[in-house]
Amino acid sequence: MTTQQLTDQIIKKKSFLCIGLDVDLNKIPKHLLETEDPIFQFNKAIIDATHHLCVAYKPNTAFYEAYGLKGWKALEKTIKYLNKNHPEIFTIADAKRGDIGNTSTMYAKAFFEDLAFDSVTVAPYMGKDSVEPFLAFNNKHTIMLALTSNQGAFDFQTKQVDGKELYKQVLETSKTWQNSENLMYVVGATKAEYFTEIRKIVPNSFLLVPGVGAQGGNLQDVCKYGMSDNVGLLINSSRGIIYASNNIDFAQAAADSAKALQEQMEVILNN
Repeated sequence: MTTQQLTDQIIKKKSFLCIGLDVDLNKIPKHLLETEDPIFQFNKAIIDATHHLCVAYKPNTAFYEAYGLKGWKALEKTIKYLNKNHPEIFTIADAKRGDIGNTSTMYAKAFFEDLAFDSVTVAPYMGKDSVEPFLAFNNKHTIMLALTSNQGAFDFQTKQVDGKELYKQVLETSKTWQNSENLMYVVGATKAEYFTEIRKIVPNSFLLVPGVGAQGGNLQDVCKYGMSDNVGLLINSSRGIIYASNNIDFAQAAADSAKALQEQMEVILNN
């Protein structure tokens, strides 16, 4: 999927919502545990109820890897279901991979070719040769951690190195890498005051923004400082949507929560 196709979907749906499919068997409705594949059945119900309200889904792979082979199979079934039934949806493998050379290439093949995700999140700590193998895939996107929403972000990311915050150096350096036009960036919603500085460096890149909702990020502030001419934002909500209810009505409750966010986004886009 190209960024233009993603932008077209945002305009069509009046939404830049990304829904995180982070499935915890301890939190899903109990009746699903009686099914053959509760993880997939949960995801399918959420997708069926919310696909018209969002432009992206983001499974965090840790929530699938934790359940071994059955978890990975559920992830595979989920992405196949999305690609078959909703090919217009942008898919993100939230895997936070990052290693050098052939290892990164194999990670990229796993998510881009075998599972057919549109994008994957990566950690840039090992530098150019750990990220460029992901960037080599046509019409696939590498979403690099830039400034995250957790408290530990202040341990390294905002530290001054030679008079400039580290996250700014990471952003600037990444623009020099081969196929950098395939880069997107993770910027936490709880760091809304930093978006102005980030946009000075990457004015048109898409930003994946976790932290709205359960983590306390403010949608209006993120959009005020982070929105670009092509919108350029994917606002992720996970727990606030998929666990809006753990009863029989969980899918409808998820749709209601997603609709509330989408309506806020529609107002922002119209303005």
